Amino acid sequence: MPSKQLLLKALKNGATTRIPWVPFVGVHCANILNITATEYLQNGENIAKGILAAIELYKPDGIPVVFDLQLEAEILGCALQWADKLPPAVISHPLENMELDALPEFSTQRGRYLEIAKACRLIKAKIKDDIALYGLITGPFTLALHLLGNNIFLDMLNNQQKLKEVLSFCTEVGIKSADFYIANSCDIIAVVDPMISQISPEHFRQFCAPYLNEIFDFIRSKDRLSSLFVCGDATRNLEDMCKTNCDNISIDENISLEYLKNLSRKYTKSFGGNLRLTSTLLFGSKLESQQNALECMQIGEKHGFILAPGCDLPYDCPQENLIAITEIVHDDYKKQIAEALIADLEEKPETLVELEDYTANEKVIIEVITLDSGSCPPCYYMVDAVKKATTELKDKVEIREYKISTKIGLAYMKALKVKAIPTICINGEIAFSSIIPDVDSLKAKIREHL
Repeated sequence: MPSKQLLLKALKNGATTRIPWVPFVGVHCANILNITATEYLQNGENIAKGILAAIELYKPDGIPVVFDLQLEAEILGCALQWADKLPPAVISHPLENMELDALPEFSTQRGRYLEIAKACRLIKAKIKDDIALYGLITGPFTLALHLLGNNIFLDMLNNQQKLKEVLSFCTEVGIKSADFYIANSCDIIAVVDPMISQISPEHFRQFCAPYLNEIFDFIRSKDRLSSLFVCGDATRNLEDMCKTNCDNISIDENISLEYLKNLSRKYTKSFGGNLRLTSTLLFGSKLESQQNALECMQIGEKHGFILAPGCDLPYDCPQENLIAITEIVHDDYKKQIAEALIADLEEKPETLVELEDYTANEKVIIEVITLDSGSCPPCYYMVDAVKKATTELKDKVEIREYKISTKIGLAYMKALKVKAIPTICINGEIAFSSIIPDVDSLKAKIREHL
């Protein structure tokens, strides 16, 4: 069965002859081309070259055209901070100081959408109908957070009507963005809403599900398939996610793949994930990458499962690790060799750190464990909440961010016994795990340690 058809069958929750493979390449393609993420994401020809190079290397069944959750926000007036090895980060929130009707008009005939349309044409001319293309759009809740900033969490409690107006607007933007990708030959529309991991099931049902369903219903009306893609520990919302009108649920390593599989079977959804992004794909060996892939494949089986990383691949992810996964996806003999070698795999020594005596420090130590606040929206907004909560306490606190995209960050995550990201620790104790606190709650928690 051709790659695209295999993937589409799996997305429709069908049985397949092998497990389809979708490497979520983003700025990793810039690394393949030996250019910066900024040069890559601002030029349609570069995007096309990067995707075609990734297809040649990794032989995927499907691949996203671009992985950038700031596209819509940029058109709507959010300022971006660009980086060499990361997607841009939103650094301003227009609705903090203006009304909704004062935002710039959203149009896919502006900005970088013109470059992405060019990339789609160039990619499609080469791959024809052999490989499925994903169009990734920013989910309504995450886009609303880009526009409102951390005020969104207060609005969930005190100004729900205003928030619902913003979410309705963001849903309209999402539909226009989905329509853009459909018009540019994308087969699957993934609604990426990472901030879902930061809210309660009650708030998900109130502020996410109705708006997501509008987008999923639109995608279905256009005869395309849809995926709801969330990163972070959204376990508490997983069943409600499965009740939405999407075709597929995709997750990262913070969520049990076995648990998602059981829910997906219950609600007749396909599911995808959850290769470990940093500890294995970025820092691990070829054999460790194959081991992780085989573990996922054993759980997912050849029925409605898509093997994929839990988010976009890091810029510096070693190509050989991804090629090693490609080999066992496509070649049963190499898969058997990997299984034999893994049986004798010795555990690598870890980078270890020893926590300090926090009581000996005159300042309160606030440690934020993140993937990377420069590229992960929940991580950015958690770090931002810490900065806002400590504005008047600068001489009494010390803020440290430990990024698990680094080996030392992984070591601190283990030493602090953190199980999910992002997490705030205060004087070595977990204070807020995978949920962004409002500023007042965070201030109160900090003052307990002063």
